[in-house]
Amino acid sequence: MISLSRRAFLQSTGAAAAAAALPASARALGANERVRVGVMGVSRAYGNPKNPGRGSTLAHGVARLPGAEVAYVCDVDDHHLSACAAEVAALQPRKPEAVRDFRRILDDKTVDALLIATPDHLHTPAAVLACAAGKHVYVEKPCSHNPREGELLVEAARKHARVVQHGTQRRSWHREAIQALREGAIGRVLQAKCYYLFTDRPSIGRGKEVAPPAGLDWTLWQGPAPERPYRDNVVHYQWHWFWHWGTGELGNNGVHTIDVARWGLGVDLPARVTSAGGRLRYDDDQETPDTHLATFVFPNGTMIAWEGRSWGGKRPTDPQAQVVFYGDRGTLAISGGAYVIYDKGDVEVAKGSSKSGDAEHLQNWIDGIRGAAALHAEIEEGVKSTLLCHLGNIAWRTGKTLKPGPGGRVSGDPEVDALWSREYRPGWEPKV
Repeated sequence: MISLSRRAFLQSTGAAAAAAALPASARALGANERVRVGVMGVSRAYGNPKNPGRGSTLAHGVARLPGAEVAYVCDVDDHHLSACAAEVAALQPRKPEAVRDFRRILDDKTVDALLIATPDHLHTPAAVLACAAGKHVYVEKPCSHNPREGELLVEAARKHARVVQHGTQRRSWHREAIQALREGAIGRVLQAKCYYLFTDRPSIGRGKEVAPPAGLDWTLWQGPAPERPYRDNVVHYQWHWFWHWGTGELGNNGVHTIDVARWGLGVDLPARVTSAGGRLRYDDDQETPDTHLATFVFPNGTMIAWEGRSWGGKRPTDPQAQVVFYGDRGTLAISGGAYVIYDKGDVEVAKGSSKSGDAEHLQNWIDGIRGAAALHAEIEEGVKSTLLCHLGNIAWRTGKTLKPGPGGRVSGDPEVDALWSREYRPGWEPKV
C-alpha cells in the first residue's frame, strides 16, 4: 500500500525553491493584510437561478479565505451583479463594490488581483490588461479562446512579473495521485484516457434576434469579439457552443481531465493530434460537437485519449472514472477527488482522496501572491493543456491530422493558420 503526504510531494517537487523565485506583489502587503481581489463574471444561467454560476462560486470562495477579501464584483448583467454583491457581503466584513466594466477594477491601485470567470472570449484579453495594470490574475479554464492568445498570456505574465493561476483546480486535488505515478506505482506510464460523459444537455433550439434583456450590456458582454445581434439562445451559458465565443465541450470541461493526464504522463506538447465526432443529438444552432473523440500522441510515444458526450447522461456501460492512467505494471484511476491503484491483475493495492472543492486552489493562488508558495497551476502549464484542447478542436474543424512543431504550432497550413488566432473588435486586440 502507498501512503504519500501532500507535504512530501511539495518537497519532492522543489516547491520551496520555486516559491522563492515568485514575483513580489505590486502593492506591499502587511503580514496580516488581506489580498484585495476583484471578481469578474458572476452571471447565473438564465432559467436556473439556484445555480450561482462559476464566478459567483469563486467569489464566495475568495470571501471565505482568511487571507483575502473581495473588493469588487463585476458583471455586465445588473441583476446578477447585485445578487452576487449581496451574497459576498454576507461572507466578509466589507461589502464589495459592484461595477459593470472590469477596467474600473484595474484602475484601482488598492486592488491586488483580478479573478476572471467570464465567457472564454474575454479570458485572455482581460488577463493581459490586468497584468499590464500590475494585477495578479486567476483565470478560469480554458485560459484562452485560441492558441495565439495563450502565447500572449504567458508573455504578459512574464513581462509584468505577475502571479497567474489557471482555474484547473484538479492540480490542487490530485497531487498525491500524481506523486504515486512519479514513484512508479504502476510502472512506466504509457497512456491516459479521459472522459466527460456525465451530462444530458438540452437542445439550444433555433435562436431569434430580439432585444437584449433589461439590465444586460450586450456590447460590453461581447467585448473583444466582433459584434453580432443579440439572439435569445446565447447568454448566459449557451455561448459555449458557438465558436465565436466558446471552445466547445473540449475546452469547457475536457481541459480539466486532459490537464491531469498531461501532468501525470509528464509531457508537454503533442507530435500528432487527431479528432472525430459531430453534432449527433439535436438539429439546432449548436456549432461545436456534442460527441467528440480526440487523441494526442507525444514525442516519447505516450498518448492521451479524450472522449466527450454532452447528451444522454452517464450510462451503466460508461467508464466510472474521469481519468485513467495505464502503466506496464498496473492502472491508476481518478474519480472526483479520489484515486485507486490496481496491479497488473486488477487487484486494488492502494487508494487515497483529497478535498475536491475550490478552497485549496484559491488559497494556493493567494499564497503565491504573497510569495509563500509555488502555484499548482501556473499559467504556462495551463496554456499547454489549453493548447491541446485548441488543437483537438482545430483537427475536428479542419478534418485533418495535425503534426505540431515547436511551440505546438502547425506550420504551412492556411486552414490551421486561420484558426490560430481570431478577429477582434477594434480597440480590444490583446497586446503585450
